[in-house]
Amino acid sequence: MKFTPILSALLLSVLMVSPVQGGIIPWFRGETDAGEVPTLAPMLKKVLPAVVNIAASGKVVVENPLMQDPFFRYFFRGMPPQMERKTQSVGSGVIVNARDGYVVTNHHVVKNAETIYVILKDKRRLKAKLVGSDPDTDIAVLKVKSDGLQDLPLGDSDELQVGDFVVAIGNPFGLGQTVTSGIVSALGRTGLGIEGYENFIQTDASINPGNSGGALVDLHGRLVGINTAIVAPSGGNVGIGFAIPINMAREIMEQIVEYGGVKRGMLGVQVQDLTPELAKAMGLETHEGALVSGVTKGSAAEKAGIQPGDVIVGFDGKKVKSSAQLRNLVGLKRVGEKAVIELIRDGRRLTVTAVIGKPSISGAVSGEIPLLEGAYFSEIPPDHPLYGEVSGVLVAAVEMGSPAWQAGLRKGDIILSVNRKPVRNVEEFVRIASRSPNRLLLRIRRGNFSLFLVLER
Repeated sequence: MKFTPILSALLLSVLMVSPVQGGIIPWFRGETDAGEVPTLAPMLKKVLPAVVNIAASGKVVVENPLMQDPFFRYFFRGMPPQMERKTQSVGSGVIVNARDGYVVTNHHVVKNAETIYVILKDKRRLKAKLVGSDPDTDIAVLKVKSDGLQDLPLGDSDELQVGDFVVAIGNPFGLGQTVTSGIVSALGRTGLGIEGYENFIQTDASINPGNSGGALVDLHGRLVGINTAIVAPSGGNVGIGFAIPINMAREIMEQIVEYGGVKRGMLGVQVQDLTPELAKAMGLETHEGALVSGVTKGSAAEKAGIQPGDVIVGFDGKKVKSSAQLRNLVGLKRVGEKAVIELIRDGRRLTVTAVIGKPSISGAVSGEIPLLEGAYFSEIPPDHPLYGEVSGVLVAAVEMGSPAWQAGLRKGDIILSVNRKPVRNVEEFVRIASRSPNRLLLRIRRGNFSLFLVLER
């Protein structure tokens, strides 16, 4: 296609406008024999050394599928009920602190990994240590030791607007470092069921398997997101990709570096979206906010005076438009931090201050069972996929690095039995487990598989 002078000038004027600040970016002008042309090459030259490829390998214990069939169990009684399966994954990462060697990636890229290697743009292969990860936001932090590392400056994802130009960099299909470009298609995407805390940037920049953990950068070369997922009915890119906003990832990274995990606090409210129908019934003019349907007894919310029927419309200076947004904001708060909450009650706007508390999940908590310190348990809730199908106790939370974590217990596990005795509820679980302070044999359900864990002092 041949560009006319007018069309070339128009293209230059569009590409040279900053999506964040609206200024002109000098390095977008490239020189060729034909004259000036728009190019991303000068910006990418500064950015690419900070984006790395990641290769992870490990193993998981899975239930032998043959032993699920009574016929095979009878004729192959000597066969082990569990077996190890090797895992390998490839992905991407971003160097965010060159001095200390910190690399951020996705949790699912390094999940179950025993060996992790970071491959730099100059082909150096560095062994990495997992500092910690947070499955709920799908963020993990690695640490490498080497000279000559280059990091990527962090941007402000709160300043992004739909239509801003962005560039995705990663390692799709294990091909090696690849650059694609597009725009911000949407902001604040939630309800996708990909992660526990969702506030995605949606982009049409091509993101494919292997791009996970890679960089989403603005045209200033600043990191604004961590690529994490795609909608791919055909298995490949269809122009709908998602990235974790860097402002969310930054808070998680800081906690992982400081604590080895995330010490997530709890407000103690049950909330739902404020629909137009509810707003009309309650005589409210606004249709945005999180409607409080319940308050946990003894929680930070109760102590702050929040009541059922209140509509939370602001949290620490940020406007709350939905229940999912409120959950994300609370999830980034640490235990003991204060939060200024704006709410509507009976048509009046009120402001209260809550001190974020520790997770107080109904049922057994870590201190009641020394071998399971750091874990929190609850009944299986009615909205759980296995509710009514299995009988047991849900592992509602596990603190990173705690004895329970080190023993292999994970959030979402369902404890089916303790010391070969089935458990049906938290009370029964605590009673049986408390009788054996030095050794516990747990049979748990994890996803579609069952396995045994032994915990000993």
